[in-house]
Amino acid sequence: MSQEFRIEKDSLGELKVPAGAYYGVQTQRGVENWKISGLKEPEVFIRSYLYIKRAAAKINGELGLLRSDQAEAIQAAADLVLKEGKHLDQFVIDVYQAGAGTSFNMNVNEVLANLAAEIKGKARGDYSFVHPNDHVNAAQSTNDSFPTAIRISVLKEHQSLIKILDSVIATFKEKAIEFDSILSTARTHLQDAVPIRLGQEFGAFAEMLSKEKARLEFAAEELHYLNIGGTAAGTGMNSHPDYAKKMAHELAKLTGLALKPGKNLIELSQSLGDCCFYGAALRNLAIALTKVANDLRLLSSGPTTGLAEIQLPPVQPGSSIMPGKVNPVVMEMLNQVCFDVIGRDTTVAYSAQAGQLQLNVMMPVVGYHLVSGIQVLTNALKVSNEKCFKGIRANEDRCAEYFGVSMGLATALNTVVGYENAAKVVKRAVQEKKRIPDLAVEMGYLTEAEAKEVFSRRLTEPGFLEKK
Repeated sequence: MSQEFRIEKDSLGELKVPAGAYYGVQTQRGVENWKISGLKEPEVFIRSYLYIKRAAAKINGELGLLRSDQAEAIQAAADLVLKEGKHLDQFVIDVYQAGAGTSFNMNVNEVLANLAAEIKGKARGDYSFVHPNDHVNAAQSTNDSFPTAIRISVLKEHQSLIKILDSVIATFKEKAIEFDSILSTARTHLQDAVPIRLGQEFGAFAEMLSKEKARLEFAAEELHYLNIGGTAAGTGMNSHPDYAKKMAHELAKLTGLALKPGKNLIELSQSLGDCCFYGAALRNLAIALTKVANDLRLLSSGPTTGLAEIQLPPVQPGSSIMPGKVNPVVMEMLNQVCFDVIGRDTTVAYSAQAGQLQLNVMMPVVGYHLVSGIQVLTNALKVSNEKCFKGIRANEDRCAEYFGVSMGLATALNTVVGYENAAKVVKRAVQEKKRIPDLAVEMGYLTEAEAKEVFSRRLTEPGFLEKK
């Protein structure tokens, strides 16, 4: 069955548009021009854009730029998507599109114009009541609406990321308490170093991620300042003097975010420094999580020829050829997601520096990689916390074994029995493959009670051991 079309025209001429589509001619040109990745804007970005159009219709109606029936129809059209979840499939522009995002802005304008037309009993493509440019886009430009949608979208996804990050931090704090009495050996340069408690290692993970959370929240603060109302170049041409302030207030009500009008709309229109700053904070979190995943993979290596200090929960068979093999697949997934996020930040950074004069036209790729980067990292943390972090178990016998044979104990023994005597104990420990605490007793340097006191959690805390 052949598809039916309607004919629409713009300044470049006529074009066939699918008869059932709520978008129009300019979106159709975008569909035909930007067959690049097959990737569409995330739903949170679509919704953020619709918040802007809904708010603009309301404010422009109040300020006399739109008739009340036009303003109400545009708001009702936006609510069909925002409140009822309808027509999300009508936002069809590829994420790799014309600079600044004009194709997507017009996609939103045309969908709302046609939905408004239907609400008033008119046919799709009849823009006599609500026009995509004259009414839906009134007092706006792609150059202020697109970056505003980016900032709102990032802030929305930021909330979800912080929530799961709090859960991960709480898990590591719980593990720090659970493993607090388990002595093992620290490793520097991947060589045995001084004693450490397994709980201290997990406490360090919690602190590391707490710092990254604070950096993310600090970076997110700047994103609350919007350039909406700046129109094409930040000067506010074709908008009411009160429009920018009223828009920020209305968007704050619609989104639940503490949004504010920017202090300098010209600067905000040409600079994506706030987005770049947030992307860098996101990259920092990915780097920290890479460290955590790497350490957990290493500490769980084995089970017979690796470190095997901890056990990660098994979630699936690890090999198609080696029976019984179980791999640290959740942490491998987390590593890959972190590498992806780090790469996205590089894209954001290059795009942020590519702005020229009064506009950075690379906004579409910045918005997509920031928003989708937060989303994949959030999802990866949810999976990691539920399927890995919460189920980590300590191999106490293996940790005790490493603690007893670590050459790092010689440092502690030195302060108690003297350098030469400690050296003798260590030499025999290496030759006979015996535990240093046992040999210190066997060679008469310490009693069993003294050895128990010396080789204890005291070695993992500040302080000095008294010389015997």
